[in-house]
Amino acid sequence: MDIKIVLDFIESINSADLDKMCDLMTIDHTFIDSQENKTTGRDNMRQAWMGYFDLFPDYKIEINEIIEKDSLICIFGHASGTYMNLINNENSNYWKVPIALKAIAKDNQIAIWQVYADNSPVIEIITKKR
Repeated sequence: MDIKIVLDFIESINSADLDKMCDLMTIDHTFIDSQENKTTGRDNMRQAWMGYFDLFPDYKIEINEIIEKDSLICIFGHASGTYMNLINNENSNYWKVPIALKAIAKDNQIAIWQVYADNSPVIEIITKKR
C-alpha cells in the first residue's frame, strides 16, 4: 500500500498537480533536499513546489527501482527538467541527474520526502543564465 502512495506522489509531481501532491502529504510533511535543507508543513511545501515548477516546468522523476521495508520506501532513478523552459538550439538548459529518494509513509500519506542527488549540473545551468 505504501508503494502505491509513493507512486501516486511521483505521478502528481510529474504532472505538477499541486492539489494532489498536497492531498498525499501529511500536514506536518517534511521535505529534505540534497543539501539537507528541511522544509516542514504541507502549506510551506505547496509554496516551495510552486516555485520549483516555475523554475523547472517540465520536472520529472523516472523510476528504475523501488525498495520497501515497512513504511520506508527508497526510489532510485533519474530526475530531469529544463530551467525555466528556455530551450535554445543546443538544449543547454536541460538537465538529467541520477537521484535517490527516501519516503516515509504514515496513515496513507507521505510524512518524509528526502532527495539525494548531485545537483551541480542544475546549479551550473542556473548560474550561467543569470
